[in-house]
Amino acid sequence: MNIVTVIQARTGSSRLPNKVLLPLSGKTLLERMVERVKWSELAGKIVVATTEEESDNIIEEICIKNNLLLYRGNTEDLLDRHYQAAKLFNAEAVVKIPSDCPLIDFRIIDKVISYFIENSDKYDFVSNLHPATYPDGNDVEIMHFDVLEYAWKNANRKLEREHTTPYIWENPDKFRIGNVEWETGLNYSMTHRFTIDYPEDYEFIKLVYDELYFKNPRFGLIDILDLLESKPELKTINEKYNGVNWYRNHLDELKTITPDQTKII
Repeated sequence: MNIVTVIQARTGSSRLPNKVLLPLSGKTLLERMVERVKWSELAGKIVVATTEEESDNIIEEICIKNNLLLYRGNTEDLLDRHYQAAKLFNAEAVVKIPSDCPLIDFRIIDKVISYFIENSDKYDFVSNLHPATYPDGNDVEIMHFDVLEYAWKNANRKLEREHTTPYIWENPDKFRIGNVEWETGLNYSMTHRFTIDYPEDYEFIKLVYDELYFKNPRFGLIDILDLLESKPELKTINEKYNGVNWYRNHLDELKTITPDQTKII
C-alpha cells in the first residue's frame, strides 16, 4: 500500500502567526515536527502541504533545505490541498497530521496506521480522534485515497473543506469509521494539551523540548507524562486551554460531536 502522509503547514495562523517557524532545540517547529513523523515506520512518503501565499515561501525553502516533499495549494480549502497532494504522489492511503503537533509520538502514528492496514477491508477511515483519548496533539487520521476523493467531490460545507475530514467522520452511514483508543484505558484528551495554538502552548512545548530532546530526541508520550509527574508546574503553563479545539465554533453544525468534547473560551 502506497501511503502518503500529509502535514499541513502555513505561516498565517491568526492566533499565533509563524508558529511553525518558532525555534525548538535549534531548528524550526516544522522541522522538529517532520523529524518526529519521519521516525514512524509506516508513514510512507511524507509531504508538507502549504499554501501558494508569498508568506509561505519560507516553508518551501525549509523543505528544499531538508529534502522534503512539498505541495503548494489552496489556502482555505484544506480538503483540496490534501487531495491534490495525495494525488500528486499516487497515494493509495492518505494520512493527515496537522503541523501543530510537535510533540506527537511516532509510536502512536504507527499504531493508528497499523490498525488501518490490518483492517483495510473493514474500514474506510481510521483515526484516534472519534472519540479522542490521547493527549491533544497526537492527532492521526488515515483513509483510502478513493474515500478522500469522494469527500473532495461531495463535501460542500465550509467546515468540511476547511478541516479536510469532517465529511467522512460526520457520515457514518456512508463510511465505515474505525477508531484507535489509548491502550491504558485513560482519557487525557481534555486534560493534557500538547498542541500549539497560543503563546502559552509554545512556552510549554519549548520547555518540554529543553528538558527531553538532548537526552533522547525520540522521546515520546510516556517520557512527557513522566516529566509532568516530576515537574507538575509545567502542566499549568497552558492548562487554561485544555480541551480547546475547533469543534467549539461548530457545535450547532456537527452531529457526531458533543459539547463535552470541546471547551468554549
